[in-house]
Amino acid sequence: MRVEIWSDIACPWCYVGKARFEKALRDFPYRDEVEVVHRSFELDPGRAKDDVQPVITMLTEKYGMSAAQAEAGEDNLGAQAAAEGLDYRTRGRDHGSTFDMHRLLHLAKEQGRQEQLLDLLYRANFAEERSVFDDDERLVELASAAELDAETARAVLADPVAYADEVRADEREAAELGANGVPFFVLDRKYGVSGAQPAEVFARALTQAYGERSPLKIVESGDADGADACGPDGCAVPQP
Repeated sequence: MRVEIWSDIACPWCYVGKARFEKALRDFPYRDEVEVVHRSFELDPGRAKDDVQPVITMLTEKYGMSAAQAEAGEDNLGAQAAAEGLDYRTRGRDHGSTFDMHRLLHLAKEQGRQEQLLDLLYRANFAEERSVFDDDERLVELASAAELDAETARAVLADPVAYADEVRADEREAAELGANGVPFFVLDRKYGVSGAQPAEVFARALTQAYGERSPLKIVESGDADGADACGPDGCAVPQP
């Protein structure tokens, strides 16, 4: 079974939702049969790379809330993250473009290190002091920590078209599936779960999707002996 997760590194509910989903997956009896694939989604597409501002300022300008409301929201998110065992800085974080991070995640996917890099990016953005925005060397350090080659990561960041098509393709697919927010979880292209739901919701979705997998239907030829094939006892040998 395949679970695809559309998310953005700048999305606090994606950070929390990933932890909740993983909690459900750990307790799922068929977890070894589940493939998890992370897909790109930008909350602020088209934002300039050098357009970086404090999170509180972004919230007040984008959503028209007061600074007090924005701070209260960050405090609530910090509490939600703590409940999942995650560190979360409620003050002093900043916000910017995540496009380059998504491009690096596609590089990491090719090398089987996507999950590792995503976790590092989330932690760096939400729990650590040093910014991940408008700082290529910071991203190279995180890529290296995920066991990617530093020079390869640096070359990707220096080339604005590297993996850009892959990021945009993920985003188009999200739109086609009806995702207008993240996190967005798609199970076997049959079920969608929107938002950072409780682990119990993810557990039910996994059980339902797994139980409703379509069994393989064999197309019979009408020949009682069946067509020639190879099996544990060898291959059918044509008779004269």
